[in-house]
Amino acid sequence: MSELYGRLSSPDGWPVAGGTVTVMDGTGMQKGRAASRADGGFSIGGLAAGPHTVVVAAPGHEPSARSVVLNGTGVDLGRFELPRAGGVVLPAPGTWRIDSRHSSIRATALHLGMSRIHGRLRQFSGRLEVTDPFEASRVDVAIDAGSVDSDDPDRDAHLRAPDFLDVGTHPSIGYTGSGLTRHDVTHWTVHGTLSLKGVSAPVDLAVTYGGSGPDPWGGTRAAFTATTEVSRDEFAIDWNQSVLAGVLAVGRTLRIDIDIQAVLDEG
Repeated sequence: MSELYGRLSSPDGWPVAGGTVTVMDGTGMQKGRAASRADGGFSIGGLAAGPHTVVVAAPGHEPSARSVVLNGTGVDLGRFELPRAGGVVLPAPGTWRIDSRHSSIRATALHLGMSRIHGRLRQFSGRLEVTDPFEASRVDVAIDAGSVDSDDPDRDAHLRAPDFLDVGTHPSIGYTGSGLTRHDVTHWTVHGTLSLKGVSAPVDLAVTYGGSGPDPWGGTRAAFTATTEVSRDEFAIDWNQSVLAGVLAVGRTLRIDIDIQAVLDEG
């Protein structure tokens, strides 16, 4: 007799627990069934040799099926990827408000030419105005510049000072996106303007759409990740300190990484 085992996961590697794994023989008769564990793993034993079909389903995910030939030994099916239901469906037109508790904005700078320092902007709000066609959609985000947090109080005080963000004069950072370019169903470029320290300049975001669907609180959510790189010099954040051999204490380019959950305003 044979045993089948494997693991259910989302496309980005998170385990899918509570999924149903059903094994059918060549005649379509069910020969085994199991539920995936907390780590996404499953196993089904006592299966006869021969061709079988494995069908996998989980709430909120697209089902998947795979054919396998059993030969009396254990067979590792590896990872079953289950895309979230609606993951390739664009968000519905309307206003989607950013859930800042489940979102993040991070900035990374090169330090001493060899390592990286990371910081977060903790307080922000915004909305996405999704239109039909999707390419005409807009995004507006307002960030509290004083909420910068790099896990070092002295460094954060310097980041809030005139050398960097100058939050006393420019307390808010703004981003307005006024159009999108499609690359494929999940990859887009948002064309927009960043307003920082009294300067407004075009900044594009490379966006990956993670999907949309119902949440546990009765709402509808959509998820996005975005990245871009910003020159500090372009926004008058030109403080620096040269160390040995002309190496700068802080790199001139900031990498911005954004994770967003947005909730459809159904009012």
